[in-house]
Amino acid sequence: MEGQQTPEGVERPRLRAGAAAFTSLAALAATGLVAGPAVGAPTAGPCTLPRTAAHHSLGLDSWNAAYPRPVRTLNAVMIFLSFPDSTPLLRPADLAADHFPATSEFFHRASYGRFALRPHPQRAWTRMPKDSTAYRIQRDWSLERRTAYLRDAVAAADERVDFSRYDVVYLVADPDAPGVDSDATKVVNLDRPIEADGRQIRRVVTVFERHPPDRNVLAHETGHVFDLPDLYHRPTDGKGDWDTHVGDWDVMGSQFGLAPDLFGWHKWKLGWLDRRQVHCVSAGTTLLSLEPLAAAPPPGGSLGTRLAVVRTGQDTALAIEARGSTGNDHGTCREGVLIYRVRNGAASGDGPVQVVDAHPRTEACWDRSVYPALADAPLAEGETFTVPGSDTRVEVTDRTPSGVWTVKITVGEGTSEG
Repeated sequence: MEGQQTPEGVERPRLRAGAAAFTSLAALAATGLVAGPAVGAPTAGPCTLPRTAAHHSLGLDSWNAAYPRPVRTLNAVMIFLSFPDSTPLLRPADLAADHFPATSEFFHRASYGRFALRPHPQRAWTRMPKDSTAYRIQRDWSLERRTAYLRDAVAAADERVDFSRYDVVYLVADPDAPGVDSDATKVVNLDRPIEADGRQIRRVVTVFERHPPDRNVLAHETGHVFDLPDLYHRPTDGKGDWDTHVGDWDVMGSQFGLAPDLFGWHKWKLGWLDRRQVHCVSAGTTLLSLEPLAAAPPPGGSLGTRLAVVRTGQDTALAIEARGSTGNDHGTCREGVLIYRVRNGAASGDGPVQVVDAHPRTEACWDRSVYPALADAPLAEGETFTVPGSDTRVEVTDRTPSGVWTVKITVGEGTSEG
C-alpha cells in the first residue's frame, strides 16, 4: 500500500480544552521522517540539547532538513475541495478569510517579523472525483482511505495549481458536505511523497473545519509543518483533561489558550531567537533582565534576552521566560516569569514540554482558561520558587514600567524552597 502516513491534528474534548492528536499511525513513518539529514546548527553552547530520533524532537543542535525552516518567506497554497454529493454553500473566499490573514499575523508576531507565511488561496472550488461519504472521513482515518483522499485531491487540483511554487499545502474540504467530519483536521506526513509538478509533497494540512473554525487551529497545524510537537496530554481513555502539560501557554498545546504564543524554546529551535537572546545559566547566581517573550522589539531596536536555560541533564533542561499581556499573549490570565521543563527524547504527544506550576495550590481564570490549574503558573514580582526535584531557585526581584522582569537564578549552592 502506498503512502505510509503520520497524521497529527487538533483534538476537541467536549469540555473546554483543545489540543492536538498524534495517533497510532505514527509508528509507521516517524523514524524515517524524523531521522532526516541535519542542516546547519541553529545554535551551539552548553545549554543546547541534541536532536534525537523522537518525532518532532525538541533537540536543537541541528535542523531536520525534511521540514521547511520558517526563517524566510514561505508560500502556502490553499485548495478548496467540493464533492459530487454536495453543492457548496460558501465561497472559497469565505473559507480563506477564516484563516488568513490571522494565521500569517500570528507567525509574524511570534517570529518578531523574521518569518512571513504568504497564502495563495485558490479562487474556485476543485471538484473531487468521489462523493464525500465515499472517503469515510474521520479523526482516526484508515490509511487506505486517507491515501485515496490525498491522491485524489492533488490529482484534481494539479491542472490549475503549480505545486512547484509552494512550500505548504492546505487542502480545505467543503464544511457542509455530508461526509466531512469537523474533528478530522490534521497534518499528514507522507512516508512516500506525492509527486506533482516536479515537486515531492511530503506533508499536507487536511482541513475539515466548520465555518467559522476553531481559534488558531491553522497556526497549530502549521506549527507541525515546521517540526513542532504536540504538547497536549492525551488520556488513555480519551475522557480526562488534555491540557495538564502546558495549559494555555503555547498554541501547540491548545489552539484555545489564553497565551498561545510559542514557547521561547520553540522560537529558539525555529531560528527566531539566537544566542544573543538566550542566556545559558551555569552554577552560581545569575541576575538577568527578561523581556516579555511575545513583545515586539522597539522600532529600530533589537531583541534583548528572551529566554534563560539551565541544563539539567544530557537530555533535559529548564527554560525560564517572561510572559506578559502583549502580542499573541494579549489575553493571558497571569503575567509573570514562567518555568518549564524540556525533554529532547520525548516524542510529540508524550510531554516534551511540561510547565512548572509555581502556585500548585491555586487556580485562576476558570471562565476562560483551558486548564485553570496552570493559568497562574508564572512567578510574580517579589516571589521566589525552587523548582521541585532540582537545585535551581528562581527569584523575581523587579519589574520595570516597560514590562522587563529582573530575575535572579541560582543553581546549586544548597537552594531551598522559597
